[in-house]
Amino acid sequence: MTSTKAFIRALLAVAGFVLALTALMPAAAYGGCFSIVVGKKASVDGYVIMAHNEDDAAPQIVNHRKIPRKRHAPGDKVHLRNGGTLDQVEQTWACIWSEMPGMLFSDSYINEWGVGVTSDNCPSREDRPEITDGGIGYMLRRLVAQRARTAREGVLLAGKLVERFGYIDSGRTYVICDPEQGWLFCVVKGKHWLAQRVADDEVAMVANTYTIRQVDLSDGDRFLGSKDIIEYAQARRWYSPQEDGAFDFASIYANPLSASSPSNVGRQADGLRYVCRKPIQAGERLPFSVAPRRKLSVAEVMQILRHDKELPSSPPSSTGPPDVGCPICSGATQTSFVAQLRRGMPPDIGIVYWVCLASPKTSFYIPFHFGIPDFPNGFCSESQRPSEEFYDTCVGSPFRAEPSRAFWTFSNFYHKLNGARAGVIAQVKAHAVAIEKNAFALQGPLEEAASGWYKKDTQRASRILANYSGGIYLSSLEAMERIVSGLADDQR
Repeated sequence: MTSTKAFIRALLAVAGFVLALTALMPAAAYGGCFSIVVGKKASVDGYVIMAHNEDDAAPQIVNHRKIPRKRHAPGDKVHLRNGGTLDQVEQTWACIWSEMPGMLFSDSYINEWGVGVTSDNCPSREDRPEITDGGIGYMLRRLVAQRARTAREGVLLAGKLVERFGYIDSGRTYVICDPEQGWLFCVVKGKHWLAQRVADDEVAMVANTYTIRQVDLSDGDRFLGSKDIIEYAQARRWYSPQEDGAFDFASIYANPLSASSPSNVGRQADGLRYVCRKPIQAGERLPFSVAPRRKLSVAEVMQILRHDKELPSSPPSSTGPPDVGCPICSGATQTSFVAQLRRGMPPDIGIVYWVCLASPKTSFYIPFHFGIPDFPNGFCSESQRPSEEFYDTCVGSPFRAEPSRAFWTFSNFYHKLNGARAGVIAQVKAHAVAIEKNAFALQGPLEEAASGWYKKDTQRASRILANYSGGIYLSSLEAMERIVSGLADDQR
């Protein structure tokens, strides 16, 4: 048995080397999705910050809309995409919905209680999944957003659904947060899952492979999961306590190619190095979370999501990022967000969804409070994935800052700047940071004014919030116009 396991491990080592070579090829240049959870005691606000880069190969489109609360009649059913059904609840919660039409695992949600759901593809080694009634995939995050009032409630609901239907994709880490807690929910194809809560005073990051290491299901405050998560691994001969020592979920359940990918390991390490108090050593066994040098702001989280290798060198102990080389944002980043999940004020004001379209390398984070009636018209189009021909026409046409076509304006802007010299990109980032800095400066007085009106005239408070978002959006469009005009002048 020992010699057989040694032989298998040798094969996996070779496979890891092959993956390292393929990671250098253009197809792997996109990197992948990236998520951040900042514990409430690790954030300047005193509440959880949740952030995500959504990477998907073109052609794509991203829609943003506000979904209202909805009451349902007794006997109503929820129909899953592959044929399964479950009872509908009496009421589903209002949500902000980031939709990528045609993509089963790329949407994100923030509901009216501040429960946020997003995900990173994390392939597993499972090859004998148990699936019932067609399984569950696309609807998992939507059901959490519609039904959960806390992140923990969302984790338990997701676990119950996975155990009932079985998960249809290889594996994934769902980031499920609320103002008080942030959880990483790791699901394996079939009916196994494990979740760990991010410590209040720490920061966790995910880059397309599982990150949960230790497992202690007796500690229900920190861990939740399938009761047989260890026994199943032993039955499949993936894990032997005598040979492998302490159970390490990420090492045992992850697809070895994904776990050893230089892009996945490198991006997680680079992100953690932005914030960690102690130096992070290179390697596959990175920590689940780290204690930051100081409490993080929304602006600092944006800086991590913009990481694209063009960074000054600095030692890990300084306040700046290290000189590292795995881009966290890329040309495949279709949308990026930082969710400011705060209590102590009405949720309509305390929940702020800072979102940018296209790569944050050349984009602007625009704040949308939950209390807005809806996103501007230009943030939502048809719920259909575009054809390659239509996509290429939109991003390749002459640049125009069109408020009614948000996604295409930002994507066209990225296309015009793709390949620009480092100095130009630095200027774009400076414009973005200046606009965002102005948005942060206005945020406090704006929220104070909206809070003053909220009890007397909710609609007026909502208009104040919407006007703030609209103003920042128009400032971003104007900045893009100036930058593209400057590029054209330089090329004459």
